[in-house]
Amino acid sequence: MKKYVGNLLQVRGAERYILQGGKGEGMHFVYVRNGLGLEAWISVDRAGDLSRISVNGKNMGFFSPCGYVAPQYYDKDGLGFLKSFTAGFITTCGLTQVGSPCEDDGEILPLHGTVANIPGEVCAIEEDNNGLTIKIKVIDGIIFGKKLVLNRVYHFSYTENTFEMEDIVVNDGDRQSPYMILYHCNMGYPLLTENSVLKIPHNSVTARDDHAQKYIDSRLLPEVPQPQYQERCYYYDLKDNNGKAKVGIYSTDAKIGMVMSFDKKELDCFTQWKMMGEQDYVMGLEPGNCNSDGRDITREKGILKFLEPGQTGRTALKFKFIEDSKEFENNF
Repeated sequence: MKKYVGNLLQVRGAERYILQGGKGEGMHFVYVRNGLGLEAWISVDRAGDLSRISVNGKNMGFFSPCGYVAPQYYDKDGLGFLKSFTAGFITTCGLTQVGSPCEDDGEILPLHGTVANIPGEVCAIEEDNNGLTIKIKVIDGIIFGKKLVLNRVYHFSYTENTFEMEDIVVNDGDRQSPYMILYHCNMGYPLLTENSVLKIPHNSVTARDDHAQKYIDSRLLPEVPQPQYQERCYYYDLKDNNGKAKVGIYSTDAKIGMVMSFDKKELDCFTQWKMMGEQDYVMGLEPGNCNSDGRDITREKGILKFLEPGQTGRTALKFKFIEDSKEFENNF
């Protein structure tokens, strides 16, 4: 290929941008193209989360009404998280709290923790003939308290429409720390419509509340956008194949699908967030090492995880984008 182009950025690579205007003013992004139709926007200032991704011009994720919001506008009180919940394709929840606002061990904890509103630092962008690697570091620490470091590595393939994201969380402090992490992966239009096919192979499923329980039999069926829709959440014990779990979604309208895979030992919990509202139209496929009940309830259940000083927690996700419906089905 090199003989055909003056600069490889003509077809693929990474470029860095800074937003102008509105609440996104000054936000840093890494824009990625793999030369095969995959484009991704990594929000460095929002923990290195993946704000947008498209394949051959078809959008994959949900972009919420608030749009881009820089971390200085973050409101940690109550449900203030939602004012800056861009959602995007991936929002990271954690690292010491996931789920409903609560009080635990003397701490007032906000919805889904604070890590998604902490700016990161790009440590390296590396490229070879096989793909592109981007390394980002996020420090989640305070004086007199927790000192966690999130080391995130993306790898985008140049040979197929896939990418991987690996996180290593290090307890860099001198005391034990709760360790909660959940990947709020948000499927949106046109990947998500009422005609999309959802795959969540599982052993068992539990509704989060009575409202969700009423509709548990139709949980895997997307619906048309509806006014004043009330969200429904379901907790799964996923099936696994040699330790690997898979979930996916395929749009029969847009002829594009996504398969997500991960290690079930690392991410032993899975939440489906079904939100079929007008303008709030999203299906959350959310692997984590916890559910979204909040740290207090997680502790009460005896399933809260911890990192000792110097200990690390590793998690990784792989995403594959598929146009052929039979190939999608063959993954399950």
